[in-house]
Amino acid sequence: MVAQERSDAMTHATGVYLTAYARLLRSIVLCVISLVWLLPTLGVFISSIRPRAAVAATGWWTVFTRLDVTFRLQNYHEVITTHAFGRYFVNSFVITVPSTLLPIAVASLGAYAFGCLKFRGRNAVFLALIALMVVPLQVAWVPVLQVYVRLGLANTFPGLWLAHTSFVLAFATFMFRNFFVAIPKDLFDCARIEGAGEFAIYSRIVMPISMPVVASFFIFQFMWVWNELMNALIFLQHPRKYPLTVAIRGLLSQYGSEWYLLAAGSFVLMSMPLLVFFVFQRFFTYGVTAGAAKG
Repeated sequence: MVAQERSDAMTHATGVYLTAYARLLRSIVLCVISLVWLLPTLGVFISSIRPRAAVAATGWWTVFTRLDVTFRLQNYHEVITTHAFGRYFVNSFVITVPSTLLPIAVASLGAYAFGCLKFRGRNAVFLALIALMVVPLQVAWVPVLQVYVRLGLANTFPGLWLAHTSFVLAFATFMFRNFFVAIPKDLFDCARIEGAGEFAIYSRIVMPISMPVVASFFIFQFMWVWNELMNALIFLQHPRKYPLTVAIRGLLSQYGSEWYLLAAGSFVLMSMPLLVFFVFQRFFTYGVTAGAAKG
């Protein structure tokens, strides 16, 4: 009996040690992967604060082996003032925020109808909407631009907002609908018994519960629009309305060998998506996987 108890204790201790080692190994692997992914960002940041001569002469990694290393913020000042990156940053913000909020408002209303209301042909219409996700974005540029020219929306921010909204609407509706169908229907029945209308249920029950998926889509759409280039080139022709991505392209074509300017401009471009991701990252995993097993 005593021998059996000792054997069980040793087995339990061995299992605990193996679990601890497995967690440690997993942590090490994740740290290594994270460092590999962060190396390019670290290299861009270091290059963005080094003098021009140092960037041209040595690689960014040499700052860890030399003692006479100097850093400066003059590169950012030159990019923001001389090359008007401050205005381009504001343009990117003006383009990105409405292009992110509009799809959330429109797609969430459509997803509520598809996931929480019953009407004839609901599934057929939803499948037709989802089928639009396989249509390449590029095939819509020319006809949309022709329509914009006739309506006077070409070379305007509202036209670009509508373009970004329409291009992502099918995916957003699909994402929100998968989350909405997982909400217990008892909540809707109780609200209807209390006399709440459909819009009241949508705004006071569904949307507050759906903040994780809203935050996840906000991250996706914000990062996509902020880093998007082709839509801005096609639907905007005035240089004063260009976003940062077009400014980086122009800087690359004019100052292709000035790596310190490109690094500073690139880090200005990536700063906002990084901030948005870290602010909303706690919602990210849950929002992406919500509704995956139901609906």
